Amino acid sequence: MQPKCKSASLIYVVDDDRDVRAGVSRLFRSMGLKVVTFGSSTDFLKYKRPEKTSCLILDVRLPGLSGLELQAELAKAAVHIPLVFITGYGDIPMSVKAIKAGAIDFLTKPVRERDLLEAVRQALERDRAKREIDTKGRDLRLRFQALSSRERQVMSLVCSGLPNKKAGAQIGVSEETVKVHRHNVMKKLGARSLPELVRMADSLGLVCQGHIPTDDNHRIGLVLSPAGHPPNKDTVPVRL
Repeated sequence: MQPKCKSASLIYVVDDDRDVRAGVSRLFRSMGLKVVTFGSSTDFLKYKRPEKTSCLILDVRLPGLSGLELQAELAKAAVHIPLVFITGYGDIPMSVKAIKAGAIDFLTKPVRERDLLEAVRQALERDRAKREIDTKGRDLRLRFQALSSRERQVMSLVCSGLPNKKAGAQIGVSEETVKVHRHNVMKKLGARSLPELVRMADSLGLVCQGHIPTDDNHRIGLVLSPAGHPPNKDTVPVRL
């Protein structure tokens, strides 16, 4: 177990065996990690979990909701906490099912301390990495939402590969104006290069939409909107 970020990590243990809960708790608390234990899946589901790096050590056979059923319930609720299964009654089909559903490991009791430590280390690293990605994604979406409509238009055209001059002609502004908007977009989003800006658009899941002109005096404008959001009634998807 690596010592970094110990104080920020939390280990959950769900096992109906009091001795197992006590032994696992002593092991990880001796390493400076916080441990919260539960005797059943229902107790765990009732617990209000803080937003911090964590993992779940889970027995397979439990009163009421089994470990595998709890894994399925968490997945259904989009709770992506890394799981390490421990059991005294495991078999190959059961372990395959757990691993395919995303478990870090499937350990048989009596569990070797070294194996459990390694499995939990991997679980915490996975959760820590996912939380960092999620945080960056939320920050990027907030910065994108702060862009003006014109800046989103320019971002759309620039990310599609159009030169500044052609992008300006597309939306009826000068090349210099496009350069200014492009600079502002990259500054607001924190993009240091065009390839990085394109990657940001991709990570946001953005698609392009084109406004249908209502008469000959209206140009076709392009805007970016997050994928999955239906277009407005006066827009249709277009290919750049």
